[in-house]
Amino acid sequence: MNLKRVAIFLVAGLFVYLSLYTWNLRSGHLTRLSTYSGLDGVGTVVRPGRWLGGLAGDFVERYVSLVGLKQQNEALETEVKALRLENMTLRERAEATTRVERLLGFPEPPEWKREGARVMAHRVGPTAILETILVDRGKLSGAVEDTPVLSPEGVVGRIFRAGLTVSTVLLLIDPSSRIAVVGRDNRAAGIVYGMGADEKLVVKYVGLTSTIEAGEVLVTSGMDGVYPKGLPVARVSAVKREEGTLFMDVQAEPLVDILRLEEVLLLKRAAQPEDPRALWE
Repeated sequence: MNLKRVAIFLVAGLFVYLSLYTWNLRSGHLTRLSTYSGLDGVGTVVRPGRWLGGLAGDFVERYVSLVGLKQQNEALETEVKALRLENMTLRERAEATTRVERLLGFPEPPEWKREGARVMAHRVGPTAILETILVDRGKLSGAVEDTPVLSPEGVVGRIFRAGLTVSTVLLLIDPSSRIAVVGRDNRAAGIVYGMGADEKLVVKYVGLTSTIEAGEVLVTSGMDGVYPKGLPVARVSAVKREEGTLFMDVQAEPLVDILRLEEVLLLKRAAQPEDPRALWE
């Protein structure tokens, strides 16, 4: 029975096929239908592909644009950093020029000449236990021991040890520093002693009957043979008078901010002209 049914279906299918084939040869409807339906099928397949391709193209284009923007942004950031560095350098040069102009504007005491020096370091070498700075001037440029060192604000100290090209400056705040001073206003005499970093200066040997007040500026008296007369040293911060003593208890503060020093002045004695009469003696 099954074989008969299969045979019947095959014969019927063949009959239908031949009938449709014969009809199509005469009319051509099936050919046109398959052509149109095939094109529509192709279009149905192509449209999503083109849509996906467009999306992919837009993605690639945006990615390339983003990469270009990122590179441009990095280039701009590099340029900005370079400009900032140049600005900082120019500002530092301007500040250095201003400091040098202030140094050059410091009046030379009579019979002394000045020379600029750059601070290279603080508390280095064998004298690191002392309150010192290192400057770029030595014996080759005429710097010797006890050469006064100052800034536009006032006395910094004196050369403690001179090398050929560099020197160590003993600061006025060092406990071994001694500077003879007088009050600028009331002319009370004394000696300024350093007491170490972050400590007040002590002004010793100010007579009990002398007149000295807080806020008064102390200047060099020239009596110690190291500093010329009239250089500002410190400002009086406290004055205490006690009974039973010959001297007042006076404290002062340096006029110079040691930690911010970058350039200083060295004061050298000017060469004295020879006396012509000495040639005949």
